Amino acid sequence: MDNMTIAELHSDFAEGRQSPREFYRDLMRRIRGEASRNIWIHILDDEELEEFLAPLDDASPTGLPLYGIPFALKDNIDLAGIPTTAGCPEYAYTPGESAFVVQQLIQAGAVPVGKTNLDQFATGLVGTRSPFGACANAFDDRFIAGGSSSGSAVATALNLVSFSLGTDTAGSGRIPAAFNNIVGVKPTRGLLSNRGVVPACKTLDCVCIFAATATDAHTVLNVVSTFDDADPYARPDQPPRLGPGRIPTEEFRFGVPADEQLEFFGDDNAAELFRDAVARLEAMGGTRVRIDFSPFLEAAGLLYQGPWIAERFTAIREFIEEQPDALFPVTREIIERGRRPLATDAFAAEYRLQELRRETEMTWGNIDLVATPTAGTIHTIDAVNNDPIALNNQLGHYTNFMNLLDLSAVAVPAGFNGHGLPFGCTLFAPAFHDEDLLAIADRFHRQGGLPLTTTGQPLPEQPSVATTNAHSVPIAVCGAHMEGLPLNHQLQERGARLVNRTYTAPEYRLYALPGGPPERPGLARVKARGEHIGVEVWDVPTQHVGSFLANIPSPLGLGKVRLADGQFVTGFICETADLERARDITDFGDWRSFLNAERA
Repeated sequence: MDNMTIAELHSDFAEGRQSPREFYRDLMRRIRGEASRNIWIHILDDEELEEFLAPLDDASPTGLPLYGIPFALKDNIDLAGIPTTAGCPEYAYTPGESAFVVQQLIQAGAVPVGKTNLDQFATGLVGTRSPFGACANAFDDRFIAGGSSSGSAVATALNLVSFSLGTDTAGSGRIPAAFNNIVGVKPTRGLLSNRGVVPACKTLDCVCIFAATATDAHTVLNVVSTFDDADPYARPDQPPRLGPGRIPTEEFRFGVPADEQLEFFGDDNAAELFRDAVARLEAMGGTRVRIDFSPFLEAAGLLYQGPWIAERFTAIREFIEEQPDALFPVTREIIERGRRPLATDAFAAEYRLQELRRETEMTWGNIDLVATPTAGTIHTIDAVNNDPIALNNQLGHYTNFMNLLDLSAVAVPAGFNGHGLPFGCTLFAPAFHDEDLLAIADRFHRQGGLPLTTTGQPLPEQPSVATTNAHSVPIAVCGAHMEGLPLNHQLQERGARLVNRTYTAPEYRLYALPGGPPERPGLARVKARGEHIGVEVWDVPTQHVGSFLANIPSPLGLGKVRLADGQFVTGFICETADLERARDITDFGDWRSFLNAERA
């Protein structure tokens, strides 16, 4: 769907190009059709949505900074009248009022569309620890979305909302951002109110913001960073106590861990992408300074290996003692470790943490910010299910220390690996440098040099389809021949293999053709209003191309289709003269999303 960035959508409403009611009719159809990735725990129905649309009828778009802007919220954040589950159905309750940050958004004109999936009780960095199903990555559903704020990140990455809320205690607002090619803001602890949020570690929890761009994240941050004196852990915005004050965006000094302290868990592609990111920061005017990262890493180890796990147990102590079997097995195993630490352990760990805080404070005398990978690698859902704790711990390598050391952080997209999966970097600094980090993240993101979709998000760099040989022909399919759909057997029977999943150039529209079964789409190249359309490229043995072509009915045929990287490949095209009775389904982005919506 076009115009999902806040500024563009707000402009559409203000200038009357569409009304909120028209917009939400189409948007909710798309949201309800996206069932394959386990994004949602609760999608608002028409009656529930009306509560937020009705006030917009008499409001002026120019008077509300988020007028009509759709957002999602992690299901450990309260929305009045809608159950909060924290990823555990037996724990569910229905709050009488919304969380403080949600109230600020609604008062600014934003419209909540649903509650999103998460690692149960926000315990995990993977997005698989949920009785509502593992939340799959926006780019490849075999891979994890990251957690615990998995659904919020994927909803944003798939352009189902303009922004979303999550929570971040140990990395849950940064890991999912990195794995889904979006911006994740882990604000200064206490800058955003936690009132109305199910606690994980009450002394460390932060509400976080996901958005397609740093500009959108900044717009949301300005709305929700209102001091809440009813939250005992809230802190008003203030000048930074540590560091250089304001960080310049043109000339700055950024720390990078020493080479021997960087960990990529055998992922050479991620290591190369991080080197590229560092070079990009230098090209922006940054000066790289190697730092001793060991006190940060030691602090990270305290979070789960030290007594802070007792705080997670404290948060749900009564529930876990009364209904232990209601918890996801790995979640229960982790949280129940919180029974063991003694008060003496807590004090000893706090003493060591204070020493580490002092050590890290010395770092800020020589640099403005630090850049690290957000995660050293990414895993498949199957791999995480086979080794849920060890692989989860890998993902916290660069994230677990942030709130213990009172830092502000922004996760920003930094490229794609050889499998077409996103890689991200995190920029962090002492508390209350949130806006400075967003300004640098914005420059970094804009200078990435990747092709852009209509939403401003880079498309994944897919493996070239030119790697096929003289004995085969790459063919782009966009409908019933896609993997798992009714006619895919025609490719499989001919020994075809899936080369990659990618997009067309932004020159096409997609139509649902009359007739069937099976139902079929038509892909048509257009002179104006073209979009990226999702396709699969299959490598078909040359000797079987003729028989494959013979099965294609009118008005479809094979022609040349231009992909997002500029290559032309053979692919399905449709005669435009036959589209008068067809339904334009371009806004769904691909045939599979349309089918899911129709079946919902």
